[in-house]
Amino acid sequence: MDQSCVREQAHRARDASKRLGCASLDERNSALESMADALVAHEDEIIAANKTDIDAARTKGTRENLIDRLMLDHERIAACAEALRELSRLDDVLGEVLDQRAIAQGIALTHIRVPLGVVGMIYEARPNVTCDAAGIGVKTGNAMLLRGGSMASTTNAVLVEVLRDALERAGLPGDCIQAVDASDRATATEMMGMRGLIDLLIPRGGAGLIASIVENSNVPVIETGTGNCHVYVEKTADLDMARSIIVNAKCQRPSVCNAAESLLIDKDIANQTLEIVVPALISEGVALAVDPEYFDLVRALAGDDANVVEATDEDYATEYLDLTLSIKVVDDVAEAVAHINRFGTMHSEAIITKSEDAARYFIENVDAATVYVNASTRFTDGGLFGLGAEIGISTQKIHARGPFALKALTTTKYVCRGQGQIRT
Repeated sequence: MDQSCVREQAHRARDASKRLGCASLDERNSALESMADALVAHEDEIIAANKTDIDAARTKGTRENLIDRLMLDHERIAACAEALRELSRLDDVLGEVLDQRAIAQGIALTHIRVPLGVVGMIYEARPNVTCDAAGIGVKTGNAMLLRGGSMASTTNAVLVEVLRDALERAGLPGDCIQAVDASDRATATEMMGMRGLIDLLIPRGGAGLIASIVENSNVPVIETGTGNCHVYVEKTADLDMARSIIVNAKCQRPSVCNAAESLLIDKDIANQTLEIVVPALISEGVALAVDPEYFDLVRALAGDDANVVEATDEDYATEYLDLTLSIKVVDDVAEAVAHINRFGTMHSEAIITKSEDAARYFIENVDAATVYVNASTRFTDGGLFGLGAEIGISTQKIHARGPFALKALTTTKYVCRGQGQIRT
């Protein structure tokens, strides 16, 4: 695609955003219902397109954990449709009054929430993001320029066509949802240079993609972070609870950013914890990168056929997105927190404990968007948090942090109503 085409798309998106931003709540909700219906009605077409992408990815030798992120089936399409319906049931954020008062000489000031305008997304592999981003854009009155990864290009093209048609049938401009060609890397570079046309850019994918956009974009960016998430088993922990949480956090869906990548264990209960946890992880097919001091014990517990290696700092810093887990034994909660703050990515961190003092210390000192006490990191999700279909997990500290959805895609406006007042 000629880069000028991307700029033309951005101009069309800006024009369309004016109509969408002024659309009533009923209009936007009806559009979301229409989009959900369309996904279900075109399920066979979407799955066929997705199979084309999956077959191509497997031919190239793509890892199965990445294939899982790429795959759409009946259940996942139904979940995408339900996420759009859930968005239609949420309260409107546009026009929300944040402040209302009289200022100088009796002028009535109202501070309200309004759309950003045009939001660009550059993301990898996961076509469900296309549906979520389109839906959140419609709900918040923002036009969306969606540059998915080339691996999912066939799927995304069909999804965007289906969603655009549904939007137009609902009486709103189709150009509010546009797919940007992913076959040419230059289109991403072009989007990064569209300050004034694109109001916000959201990268979603691996660390390299995110870092490139954060470092090179002159369009404001919300940084969706990688998920090097930890579970820390503190010395007072219920070990049966710990085993259940660790296995869930690592194995329930290892290819996503809120899956646990590292296990920290208090040295006072290290042997007991490893005796309970290691066999459970090995039975799930998990490979282990282990604190060298405890390698022999874990090797014996895991068995000769298991994949167990000595851990390095590189292991502790890795987001595996696969059935691999690093294990580190620490002296206490303070060392656990220090390890997390060194190697973590400020995403989701968990402590398993019966001690309120340990829990409080962990909550107050871990630098992360979401902190859990006695629960799996897998709950970091906009839908589960009641925010509607999320557009990403922000690990930065300004504008939005954690799962972000509707309010994070708005800005504000001050409206001042007077009766002829002048400043003297």
